[in-house]
Amino acid sequence: MEWFESWFDTPYYHLLYSNRDYTEAENFITKLTADLQLPPQSKIIDLACGKGRHSVFLNKLGYDVLGLDLSRQSIESDKQYENQTLLFEVHDMRNPIDADPMDAVFNLFTSFGYFDNESDDKKVFQSVYNALKPGGYFVLDYLNEEFVRSTLVPETTITRGDIEFRILKKIEGRHVIKDIRFEADGKPFHFFEKVKLHTLEAIHAYASECGFERIKIWGDYQLNEFKKESSPRCINLFKKK
Repeated sequence: MEWFESWFDTPYYHLLYSNRDYTEAENFITKLTADLQLPPQSKIIDLACGKGRHSVFLNKLGYDVLGLDLSRQSIESDKQYENQTLLFEVHDMRNPIDADPMDAVFNLFTSFGYFDNESDDKKVFQSVYNALKPGGYFVLDYLNEEFVRSTLVPETTITRGDIEFRILKKIEGRHVIKDIRFEADGKPFHFFEKVKLHTLEAIHAYASECGFERIKIWGDYQLNEFKKESSPRCINLFKKK
């Protein structure tokens, strides 16, 4: 089992990241869909949707949404939100997507870069490409390699309820690794996250090889211009040729 399969399926993962700013996320999604000029009833895939909050919000904006995630526990939880225009399914993003052609696919909040093998990264782009209508959009919201390297904090402690998470971060080769240790219910736990530091050039190469054209790069969730040295995010907008 790969690290993300075990870690993402635990309640501790969701507890650790329970302070995420969903107001910021909803403002970002509102700005994004307005910029793309996606009309109501457009079909959107939320790829790696997690607990489904962003899928639910997209659906409230009037979109026909399919939320996909590898975590069975997350999808089981997401099912409570389903309606005629909002569905959730367990799915590995490397595999072909069985759905009607889509207007857009969103992969948000660093939900890419988990795979060691480059061929797996390419499979994601190919899967998304095949799921889109001609002219459809692929939004890949990713970390900015240079910003990560210049701002990395080696050690932090985060308290959630009665659990204290000790987190060590380091960069090894092309990966940023987060080592997570804590005790819960009298037992010690150890997980880690490993995300590839893809360069702009590498991401563009994957996209071009599959038939995408890169339209824009934004540097943050306010959709400001991307600056390689200082932008916290690298939000790529691709269009299927």
